[in-house]
Amino acid sequence: EGYGRYHYLDKIKFYYNARGSLFESKYWLDLMYERKIIDSVHYLDLMDLYQNIIKALNGLINTNYSNKYS
Repeated sequence: EGYGRYHYLDKIKFYYNARGSLFESKYWLDLMYERKIIDSVHYLDLMDLYQNIIKALNGLINTNYSNKYS
């Protein structure tokens, strides 16, 4: 959603919203694992994906903050 925004603060706002949604998804992922809805193999695969997405979103946020000063 933030891709079509032109001002860096608009983009960053959407990236923070996406990161918040990802944190909510992790809660549900943990709950599914605790309740044995998913096995450890799927859980670990999804946790790896979660970590990669968090890193990417944080990178987008940091890049947009950095571009503010260039």
